[in-house]
Amino acid sequence: MPATKAPLNSYAAIHKQFRWHVPAQFNMAQECVRRWADNPDTMKNIAVRAHSMPGRSQKHHEIMSYEQLAAQANQLSHLLKNQGVKRGDRVAIVLPQRLETAVAYMAVLQMGAVAMPLSMLFGAEALEYRFIDSAAVVAIVDESTILAVRDARKSCPALRCVIGMGDAAEHCDIDYALATLMQPAQFPLVKTRADEAAVLIYTSGTTGPAKGALIPHRALLGNLTGFVASQNWFGFDGRSNAKSDAVFWSPADWAWTGGLMDALLPTLYFGREIIAFNGRFSPEIAFEILQNHRVSHTFLFPTALKAMMKAFPEPKRKFKLRLQALMSAGEAVGDAVYDWCEHQLGVKVNEMFGQTEINYVVGNCNKFWPSKPGSMGKGYPGHQVAVINEASETCKAGEIGEVAVNHLDVHGKPDPVFFLGYWNNESATKKKTTVSADGQRWCRTGDLAFADVDGYLWYQGRADDMFKAAGYRIGPGEVENCLLKHPAVLNAAVVPKPDAERGALVKAYVVLAPEIVALRAGFMPANDIKGLKNHDDNLIQSIQQHVRGLLAPYEYPKEIEFINALPMTTTGKVQRRVLRLQEEERFKERAQ
Repeated sequence: MPATKAPLNSYAAIHKQFRWHVPAQFNMAQECVRRWADNPDTMKNIAVRAHSMPGRSQKHHEIMSYEQLAAQANQLSHLLKNQGVKRGDRVAIVLPQRLETAVAYMAVLQMGAVAMPLSMLFGAEALEYRFIDSAAVVAIVDESTILAVRDARKSCPALRCVIGMGDAAEHCDIDYALATLMQPAQFPLVKTRADEAAVLIYTSGTTGPAKGALIPHRALLGNLTGFVASQNWFGFDGRSNAKSDAVFWSPADWAWTGGLMDALLPTLYFGREIIAFNGRFSPEIAFEILQNHRVSHTFLFPTALKAMMKAFPEPKRKFKLRLQALMSAGEAVGDAVYDWCEHQLGVKVNEMFGQTEINYVVGNCNKFWPSKPGSMGKGYPGHQVAVINEASETCKAGEIGEVAVNHLDVHGKPDPVFFLGYWNNESATKKKTTVSADGQRWCRTGDLAFADVDGYLWYQGRADDMFKAAGYRIGPGEVENCLLKHPAVLNAAVVPKPDAERGALVKAYVVLAPEIVALRAGFMPANDIKGLKNHDDNLIQSIQQHVRGLLAPYEYPKEIEFINALPMTTTGKVQRRVLRLQEEERFKERAQ
């Protein structure tokens, strides 16, 4: 990567000069922890710090150095080995953000086994499906996940051992704290191949049943250019790892690609400190974490940023921040949130795009090339990204197509970011790749976008989210962004409503801002909200007129339905598919 003094808008030079260096042998745990723990200059540095909620004192065990992380990982590796875990076996990590979660990942990875992260939000049915499909042999849990795991285990004969932390220990086969305490603090690293499986992550299933994406150790290297760029050159600030004061935090669950590959692992790779928060997200807690831990780099979902913006329009009045970079992904940020971040948080958002299968491939880096508010950005160094049509040909500027990533970089060398394939699903793996007439192999993302004349990509939604209304092609993202600018709207999702005459109408599901909810319930005098009266019809008309004045006439929502919360995946993405299917069912009922 270039020196930190490179001129602004150095994109072309950086992209052209960058080359991958992937060794034949590579292990995530070695690069993320062991090398720092073995170095006297860095072994005492904080690796993970747990955020304490109000009323709890900061205890010694809430901070873990690289030396401690390595030692505890070694002890857990011995315990897993004693339970018969072998190279390539799947070990389920069903834990929230906590110190021991980092230990669990390192323990599994350094012994050549495959870490299978599972969200603490999963119920028994979701866990059972993944346990059976993966044939996981061991699960590591705590009090937040033991009940669901215990119920799921009844139908999973391959799951022969459950290791419990904290209050969950008494309900498990093995007490984590007691069992690891008796194990040696040294463990021989298994020298894994760079192409060897490291992590099995199940996709969120927004467009069908969840599929297990098998991630190799080398994929961490493939992620790094995007991480470094989206965090405004994280790891290249001119200071040594022993002296750097960079602190990272994200509410993204470490059980998902966004939390594991975009936060935990890359932060540890650079020997920096990451904050662990095991609690429910709220705007106030988010700002407290950013302030109290002097967080310098963060990843916040658009839904989180929207909530923070609505709760604290002028956060500088209450909080002292030292943010140097902010990455966001999952949905389009929109210019309203972008402007708020720039002027109120003091950083321009670096929007990013990626998938579990090919993560961190497109994005922005305001340090070295200017972002365009609302744009996904450009292909990060090392990745050859294009918008292609059904024939796998590159689309012209402004033409909507599918975002795809070439299996080779611009120098014709293999891109290490690619997953190995879907677990036990060869047909789905084959569908992910397409070959153009000139022999180029592309990995299709299923996400639609167009590239402008400068090469910036503009997200248009999932391929199955786009729809036609009255003959016009509608991209829900643009309408949703416009809706968010209305003072009464907290969040919104746009879907087609089937219509016998016009095929479909534009419908918006709207989550109202808290003050508007209170107004509708009669808890506030009507004159407290400018221009709005305590009447849903007036409110709907106000929102519709707002969109009409900013977008094309055919884009405004003909129907608006207020909803308490949008259906979301556990990774923070709006499940428009759920709302679309709901509209289709309602249409069938009306037709009867």
